[in-house]
Amino acid sequence: MSAALHQGVNPWFPAKPDYWNFINIWDARWYGEAIAGGYPSQLPADDAGNIQENTWAFYPLFPALGRMLSGVSGMSPAAALTLIAMLAGLAASLVIYALFRHRAAHGTALWGVAFVATFPVSPVLQVPYAESLNILLLASALLLVVRRQYLWAIPVVAAMCLSRPTGVPFAAMAGILFLYRAAEAWRHSRNKAAEAAEGAAVPERPQRFHSRTELWSLAALTAASGAAALLWPTIAWATTGDIEAYTKTETVWRGHDLVPFKPWFDTGVLLFGPVLGIVAPFVFVAIFALLMMSRPVLRLGTELRLWCVCYMGYLVVFLHPQTSTFRMLLPLFPLALAAALVSRSRAYRGAVVTMFVLLQIVWVVWLWAWAQLPGGGDYPP
Repeated sequence: MSAALHQGVNPWFPAKPDYWNFINIWDARWYGEAIAGGYPSQLPADDAGNIQENTWAFYPLFPALGRMLSGVSGMSPAAALTLIAMLAGLAASLVIYALFRHRAAHGTALWGVAFVATFPVSPVLQVPYAESLNILLLASALLLVVRRQYLWAIPVVAAMCLSRPTGVPFAAMAGILFLYRAAEAWRHSRNKAAEAAEGAAVPERPQRFHSRTELWSLAALTAASGAAALLWPTIAWATTGDIEAYTKTETVWRGHDLVPFKPWFDTGVLLFGPVLGIVAPFVFVAIFALLMMSRPVLRLGTELRLWCVCYMGYLVVFLHPQTSTFRMLLPLFPLALAAALVSRSRAYRGAVVTMFVLLQIVWVVWLWAWAQLPGGGDYPP
């Protein structure tokens, strides 16, 4: 509210808006546009043929739920989207706790959830963005994977792939996990055969090894995840007749075509100069790799660590790093449990929560509140 009271003139509403207007800005307006006008059958373009910003960049599940709730309840679309986002954020915290309990005791799991809830960009979980819905579905899918309920995860992953673009890294995670589990089972079978040939007693199959049925289920999840990841771009293609409709729309906000990896070097050069800027992405990847090999992260287990690696890999390949990158780090929420596992000290955990809350204020005032930049526009949250 304090940031809203200091909000000046902006593209959406008068200065000093109330809370409800203040949270319905930025991409929230695009989700409202998707409810009101749907998705264009022809990509909008200027006189020079350049594709313009449009709703194809915004996945359909969140606005579809908003449209349904608005139609049933009679509330405005903005209010419906806000309510869905808040309820999804609450449900996500419960599912994340259940997921964390598979890797930690009750108290540590609660602290992990607290770290997620107070993360500097977590205020976005209460505004009409699809992040909270996507985190709910992602956490649910990861929970089912950890429980080895792979077939049950398929419809959850399909819904997740229609909420935000997290399908590609999830499919990569499922595929690598399948190869890892299949190799593990093959090594175990080979060892059993060798022991049997030597006449040694063959031990019972440990519970940690996947059965053949589980491996086939995991293979099915991998295939379904890959197909679901392509579902929204395929729908955009079928509707507009342009096979690149989705990617063309996504790259409008970048101002250039999609070239894997290149934006990280461009941003590095912009921030650190021509020499350090080229080195910076490699340093970032090395630091993340060391983090993945740290003891607290190893305690997350294979599935959660693999998800974090695949998602960060996806960002490195496709993301154009900017101020919105902070928000896009939310799917790495399993690392919050690793942060809680660093120390059982209440002083440490309380300090982390306090630091996160202070950084929330920074995020809201710096990025969520709109301010006119000299070159026009503002940094997006």
